[in-house]
Amino acid sequence: MSREKILTLEDVIEIASYLSDDDIKLIRRAFEYAYKAHENQYRRSGEPYIIHPVQVASILAKLGLDAETIAGGFLHDVVEDTDKTLKDIEEAFNEEIAMLVDGVTKLGKIQYKSQEAQQAENHRKMFIAMSKDIRVILIKLADRVHNMRTLKYLPPEKQRRIANETLEIFAPLAHRLGISAIKWELEDVALRYLNPQQYYRIVNLMKQKREERENYIEEVMIEVQKQLEQVNIRAEFSGRPKHIYSIYRKMMLQNKQFDEIYDLLAVRIIVNSIKDCYAVLGIIHTCWKPMPGRFKDYIAMPKPNLYQSLHTTVIGPKGAPLEVQIRTKEMHEIAEYGIAAHWAYKEGKSVKPGKGNPEEKLAWFREILESQSETNDAEEFMESLKVELFADMVYVFTPKGDVIELPKGSIPIDFAYKIHTEIGNHTIGTRVNGKMEPLDYQLKNGDIVEVLTSQHSYGPSRDWLNMTQTSQARNKIKQFFKKQQREENVIKGKELIEKELRNLGYDLKEVLKEENLQRVADRFNFISIDDMWAAVGYQGITASQIATRLTDKLREQKKDLSSTLDQVQKKPLSKPHRRKETGVVVEGVDNLLVRLAKCCNPVPGDEIIGYITKGRGVSVHRKNCPNLNDDDIKDRLLQVTWEAGNSETKQYQVDLEISAYDRRGLLNDILQTVNELGANIVGVNGKTDRNKIAMIHLSILINNINHLKKAVDQIKQIKDVYTVKRVVQ
Repeated sequence: MSREKILTLEDVIEIASYLSDDDIKLIRRAFEYAYKAHENQYRRSGEPYIIHPVQVASILAKLGLDAETIAGGFLHDVVEDTDKTLKDIEEAFNEEIAMLVDGVTKLGKIQYKSQEAQQAENHRKMFIAMSKDIRVILIKLADRVHNMRTLKYLPPEKQRRIANETLEIFAPLAHRLGISAIKWELEDVALRYLNPQQYYRIVNLMKQKREERENYIEEVMIEVQKQLEQVNIRAEFSGRPKHIYSIYRKMMLQNKQFDEIYDLLAVRIIVNSIKDCYAVLGIIHTCWKPMPGRFKDYIAMPKPNLYQSLHTTVIGPKGAPLEVQIRTKEMHEIAEYGIAAHWAYKEGKSVKPGKGNPEEKLAWFREILESQSETNDAEEFMESLKVELFADMVYVFTPKGDVIELPKGSIPIDFAYKIHTEIGNHTIGTRVNGKMEPLDYQLKNGDIVEVLTSQHSYGPSRDWLNMTQTSQARNKIKQFFKKQQREENVIKGKELIEKELRNLGYDLKEVLKEENLQRVADRFNFISIDDMWAAVGYQGITASQIATRLTDKLREQKKDLSSTLDQVQKKPLSKPHRRKETGVVVEGVDNLLVRLAKCCNPVPGDEIIGYITKGRGVSVHRKNCPNLNDDDIKDRLLQVTWEAGNSETKQYQVDLEISAYDRRGLLNDILQTVNELGANIVGVNGKTDRNKIAMIHLSILINNINHLKKAVDQIKQIKDVYTVKRVVQ
């Protein structure tokens, strides 16, 4: 794949000549749609934005992908960077293409506590979409390849962040999918920005003896060609270039010097059949002495990314180590393009005959997603994914001879949970190669593992969480404790969240309201609030994540409050501003909502004070309102007064609580008294206890404090009425 030449639409169509005429029309239409959507947009390099999606589409075409995927390459940034929506894409094309675009579109409208959290959510969204259709990640990998090629136009800090993310996630993912053509380029370019000194040092060292190495390889290939002609085996030969990042990694991990890297010299031999592969291997070993421990048979035991080949290292003609790779043409295609090789469309067929369904090859990835389905922490999900992507694998056998693939360092508990959850939960011991071994024994390639179980087992130990290597096993152990100790986890989770909120300085009563808790539980897809507490208790999600969500609206309100305080403190008016609706004068403020507090219902004549609320202007309270006793709110109080001459025309609601002996006609007497005073009744309700004491709640409209006192005095004079008092809620 060229890193220099900028390709055009016609170049893409030429590369995609394997497609039908109708498919070519589709990708032309996708280009035209993207061209119009990105019109007048430019990249950091100063180039028209459309150049980027064209290069992405060209990379996808070189991988031999279908028309929908190439169209997705043209359209992948349209929803994220223009005013077009997924619905627009679906209407203009189809649901399939819209799904591919959605899978690579970042989550842009949700605010997260950090850039890392948002990036993790973006990645999780993409990987979940990938589990439904692998083409999502192929588009994303092509997008990342071109972004890495143009990384020089970004600031150094951003270059390092993107390069590091590429090495941590996208290059390993390309490796697990078997797409070495993309993997090597991503790794080499990332190294150039993360460690430029080492990168250019290795480049210069490789240049110094390139001619000598090429002559040596040529000599080897001539000799092998002679041997193969004698047994009528046709083969293609090539010198395999060693990639810069691979050399760098060996030098760092194995503490070697450049001259100690043996497989700088390598020959790749491509033949027509598997039988020929082993025949060529025999000839190579006849010509030169193989190095012990350096033979690997990836044909009999393919890598999880579908890679197949024979690898051997021999002492070559001049006594120098020489690596030889032997494979068929089909194996070579898969080695270069991995799972993408399954989308070589021919005559409308989506999969080559005999290849099977490529989606079945993603079993390892779906296991990761399934094992992470219980966690709502996107950052934890990404950490687990990185472990799975980077892990070297070991291959062990069941007693029946089935091969089980596990990350290097796995123990029998990982093996047990890989077989079945219930086997893992009831594991009490293990035999490896017929010999009893402890449960923390590290499995090795070729081990035959037998798990011993008991129905009387109490289940997994919490210590297993620190011993296991696979996220699948850890999450199944967590699920066990979640089910077994739900009540304990509910209590523990609630305590952890309350502690987190106190540390952040929030009032628990203000935050832990039923509607707020239910909102956050719904946001994280919990069935109930108790499920959310329990998830925190068994560490399925962190208390800080829940606390952040619970307080997001309060943080927004604080912004509004800050704005209101600025208005009050920094912009005084020359005249007081009155609100005709309330009859209250607010000193020094205009254009501000003023309302009477419903908790204490102040009326003209009451001593009052203003309280700056969160996003709802000024709330007017009686000065003795118990809801204003908190010391933390003193900075939000301001002076207000009643407007003169307004108390005779406007009416104000007051809530009264009347206690009396329950008798026939009591309520009628109270209502008649209130009516005679000229006070309108807004609402009334009451109840009687077994001692025949009636508690009546009465809401009435009065003009001012004097009108209220008169009403209270008249009600107190009613027969069998004990007390009358104003209610503060």
